[in-house]
Amino acid sequence: METSIAFFDTKSYDRDFFVGPAAAAGVVVVFHEFRLSASNAMAAAGSTVVCVFVNDRVDRECLEVLGGLGVKLVALRCAGFNNVDLDTARDLGIKVVGVPAYSPHAVAEHSVGLLLALNRKIHRAYNRVRELNFSLSGLVGFDLFGKTVGIVGTGRIGRIGAQIFRGFGCRVLAFDPFCDEAWAASHGIEYTTMEDLLGRSDVISLHLPLSAATHHLIDAAALGRMRPGSYLVNTSRGKLVDTKAVITALKSGQLGGVALDVYEEEEGVFFEDHSGEALQDDVLSRLLTFPNVLITSHQAFLTREALEAITSVTLDSVRRFAAGEEPVEERALV
Repeated sequence: METSIAFFDTKSYDRDFFVGPAAAAGVVVVFHEFRLSASNAMAAAGSTVVCVFVNDRVDRECLEVLGGLGVKLVALRCAGFNNVDLDTARDLGIKVVGVPAYSPHAVAEHSVGLLLALNRKIHRAYNRVRELNFSLSGLVGFDLFGKTVGIVGTGRIGRIGAQIFRGFGCRVLAFDPFCDEAWAASHGIEYTTMEDLLGRSDVISLHLPLSAATHHLIDAAALGRMRPGSYLVNTSRGKLVDTKAVITALKSGQLGGVALDVYEEEEGVFFEDHSGEALQDDVLSRLLTFPNVLITSHQAFLTREALEAITSVTLDSVRRFAAGEEPVEERALV
């Protein structure tokens, strides 16, 4: 029996990378550009597998519709899974798998790239030069060498990010509930408490999943404990950061700069072209007015290597499912 996958929230790059390998694997694919939710889940009719991304809403109501259609597998083409009700999936007998390590280098490198561009005002200089303005006023940055960088979360991405910063000659502090002391010792990295990391770091970079415990981890209180003028980088999940508190800290000068690839209310905004209309999100609009804020649209994962890995891992999980095999343990969420 053919395996059919209904893809949701797809873009041209998803189709470019999945079509050939899926055909070679004998898998039928149906691409939908809209995001999955309970209101449109009937679009998965005829498929035993749905493949979703970070802003698809796979809640109880949606899963009940999918289960009624005969869907047996939800495959996330991302590492985060906070948008899926895993308890309901388990109750309905729907397996859920993810892609835990598509390319940690892609996200870690983008984090450092954002910081470099923001600190050295590269985005502003680029725009000036295109208008034949070659002045350097207002473009002063700082050396990363010798600065203290705090890495919050030392999973695959956080560890790579920490090692890159060590390559710049930074002192690196780390916080994680599960410390890898051997790794830290081998790279000259110091584990410490979150409180200590906030108070000692010139730059703080977030690399951890979203959960009830990490929601608004960086709130007004945390921002108040940071060193005045420090920089914040977030390429993980938008809801790790209280955006309104960040705006207040930027206005007061407590934050020297903010580099974001994610935003807590990005659904319906990121991944789409809104250039011909007024942005309806007043908080994001305000954030975009600051000269010391640099935002990209959740593109940290977007490298050839990452997309190839997402394709390969996702199709392998589907193949295992079709063959009645258990998914690879680290990919299995339910």
